[in-house]
Amino acid sequence: MNQKSKLIESIAALLVRLSFGGMMLAHGIPKMDRLFGDEPIKFANILGVGPEISLALAVFSEVICALLVVFGYRTRWTVLPLIVTMLVAAFYIHWGDPFGDMEMALLYLAGYLAVWVNGSGNYSVDALLAGRNKQA
Repeated sequence: MNQKSKLIESIAALLVRLSFGGMMLAHGIPKMDRLFGDEPIKFANILGVGPEISLALAVFSEVICALLVVFGYRTRWTVLPLIVTMLVAAFYIHWGDPFGDMEMALLYLAGYLAVWVNGSGNYSVDALLAGRNKQA
């Protein structure tokens, strides 16, 4: 692969990580506010561990993991909880709903699968730690 192709691939990986990781924060931060707020927690309890723990797991995925994806740190591992969360959102929470209600979860799922397949790229903490960010 030539230098120009590597540069374009690295920029594309960065844009996908910033977009999908960053936009997920808009979903996760309100959940975090709900988790640490004073109101009683009402949240889907699909694992049978209680709505509080279920919400905490969603916050972990949609805030902590999303931030790690943005920075490109252990990207293939940190995107896995996001993939699981979007699978649950699309095929459990919105299963009986019209397609438009599950569409956003499926779009996020596609983006996170692309990040998982492609990796973090050269503009990431992963690349910095591996010493490969000088290649792009």
